[in-house]
Order: sequence, then structure tokens, then C-alpha cells
Amino acid sequence: MTKKSINPASVFNSLQYGFSQAVETTGTRQLFLSGQVGVNAAEETVAGGIYEQTVQSLINIEHVLHEAGGDLSHVAMLRIYIKEGFNSHKEQADIARALKEKFPNMSPASSWVIVSGLSLPEWLIEIEAHAVLN
Repeated sequence: MTKKSINPASVFNSLQYGFSQAVETTGTRQLFLSGQVGVNAAEETVAGGIYEQTVQSLINIEHVLHEAGGDLSHVAMLRIYIKEGFNSHKEQADIARALKEKFPNMSPASSWVIVSGLSLPEWLIEIEAHAVLN
């Protein structure tokens, strides 16, 4: 699989927020991951705020990808659902920081959507991923 990030100068610099405007991939095996939240393997919501829940969501994605023979470098697209009330500049910066930490070399494309709530009231973020593997 190869991936190419597309970030034209004619649109805003999304890389500063931890995502690319588009990602072109080659490869035939695709993996569509269910939404992951800030819950560990013991089904406990991690302590902290949106940053910690974002990191745990990405760790969960990493574990699922590993089980399928992949890793975060195979992620082409993220869909990020953010609980209403947690979309201030600070929370967005926390999400961007987690994305840049987990995707330091090749930021996936992404959509960020504000939602009125998630399945449990303590959940602040849910992340779906689409990966392309060889």
C-alpha cells in the first residue's frame, strides 16, 4: 500500500490540526473500523478530558489495526464525532495534539462533526477509521 497526502496551498493548512485535506492510496484490502471511544479493555472510560479520551480512542484503533495486520500508517480517513460543549478552541487544540502525536508523518484525511451526545454521557469523542492495507 502506498499513501500520498494532498494539501494544496489554495486551501487552509489542515496539517496544523493533525489532518490532511485528502489522502490518495493504492492497495486493495480495506478495513472499516467501528467508532472507538475513550474506553480501555476493561470497559472503563479513561480519566481526564477530551485529550485523554482522544488518545485512548486512537490507541483502540491502533489495537484493532494491529489485529488485522496493520498499523496507524494505514489509516486514510477518520470521522471524528465530538460531543457538543467540547468544541471550544482548547478542546480542538487537544484533539489536534493527539492526532499529531499519533500521526506524526502522514496525517489522514478527516471530518470533525459536533453531535448532541454519544452512547454514554461521559463519552466526549468517538472516532471511526478507514484503513487501506496491502
